[in-house]
Amino acid sequence: MTTTPAGLTLAIDLGKTSCRARVCRGGAQIAEGHGAGAPGLADHNGAELSFRAIADATAATGIDPRDYARIGIGAAGVEAGRDAARELIRIVRSRLADAPVAIINDALAAHAGAFGGGPGSILIAGTGAICFTVTEAGAVTQIDGWGPWLGDDGSGQWIGRHGLQAVLRAHDGRGPATLLTTDAAALAGSIAELPLWVAQRGSPARQLGRFAPTVIDRAAERDAVASGIVDEAARLLALTSVASGSGSVCVAGGLAGHPFFAARLREALTEAGLGEVIAQGDALHGAALVAATAELPHEGRVIRG
Repeated sequence: MTTTPAGLTLAIDLGKTSCRARVCRGGAQIAEGHGAGAPGLADHNGAELSFRAIADATAATGIDPRDYARIGIGAAGVEAGRDAARELIRIVRSRLADAPVAIINDALAAHAGAFGGGPGSILIAGTGAICFTVTEAGAVTQIDGWGPWLGDDGSGQWIGRHGLQAVLRAHDGRGPATLLTTDAAALAGSIAELPLWVAQRGSPARQLGRFAPTVIDRAAERDAVASGIVDEAARLLALTSVASGSGSVCVAGGLAGHPFFAARLREALTEAGLGEVIAQGDALHGAALVAATAELPHEGRVIRG
């Protein structure tokens, strides 16, 4: 394992689909590692599963954990699982590195990175969907982010779920034919096996989100069913952004990385009267900032230990 001088910051961006680790000295990046995500801190055994994802991504950096001076973690589920977040801090300090740990919601870490620790509104459109507005005084407003069963409108799991529901309706004769049927059958082995495919990995939201890129690709090919799903997802995300009360929003998350969907979402935001702000940095920048200082307006949502 490579060793480096002490004084390093470990930044973690832990989502439901993937986990990224970045090791920095000051503003200079030393190494990065990637791995699978975790269901979320609020889920059953959330702290342990989150730690396993963090440990795997951190090991991939090749840096000796004894060199970490501070650790910043942006993790899904912090808002609903604050006790689990404290347990995660205990596990990280006892089993990874005995360094100060700061944990914040992954979307707020993305916010801190996008605005350099300053105020503004950010829409995170990934497996889930959430919009956070942070003021200079530290007031934080959350719109959506209520999870796959109660919210996350327009998210990756929302798109994937509606895509598979459309396939099943077409299969039953309850809805129009769609190119998504062939895709779904290839994914699960057969249409009849779709329910098992969704449930078999222990994280239905993540499984459903895996089908979202296919729905978007088919929409780009002008499949009518897929196009309708994508248009509605963009409209719902724009509605979430409007509810923040801001005149502009920064857009981040996996869905924003798909060119076709990003363009459609931009159109929906414009139609809703919102401008788009370019991010200064990503969630890993935000996690590093949170680890380095307790003076950000986000501090009221940070758990330290």
